[in-house]
Order: sequence, then structure tokens, then C-alpha cells
Amino acid sequence: MSVSKLSRPPGFEESMKTISADLHSELERTILARTGRRIRDLAIELRPERVVLRGHTATYYVKQLAQHGVRDVLPNVRLENAIVVGA
Repeated sequence: MSVSKLSRPPGFEESMKTISADLHSELERTILARTGRRIRDLAIELRPERVVLRGHTATYYVKQLAQHGVRDVLPNVRLENAIVVGA
């Protein structure tokens, strides 16, 4: 028996998709609430090793608020804040 290939229970992949979708929705709600919806084109990427934020905002303060929104939900996750600040 190969150790490199683990068997997963039936429905595992679907369960992981649901958990990922739920987490994505929770992060989006939290960030939008924290920032007062002041991030345009907000995109949240859930990767195995980190969370990546993308979008546009007018101030560094709002960019930082978005980061704190992620920390509210996932305090120990690696975070890449790629939100662009400018007009």
C-alpha cells in the first residue's frame, strides 16, 4: 500500500468545496463591513498556503482595514495584501 496516496471518504471533495465557499463568504462579509465597502473589485483568493487580497481603494487606511478583516476570521493565516491604493 502506497503511503503517498491517502484514501478520502466519499463526499470529501464536495465537503471541502463547501467549507471553502463558506470561508470565502465569511471573509468577504467581514472585509466589506470593516471597510464600509470602500474597496472596488474586491477579490479574495484562498490558497493552501495563504490568503491573497486584491482590489482597489483610495487610502492605505482602508487597505489596512481589509487586512484586519481577514485577521478577525483567520488570525494566524499567511496574508498577501495586494490591494492597490490610488485614484
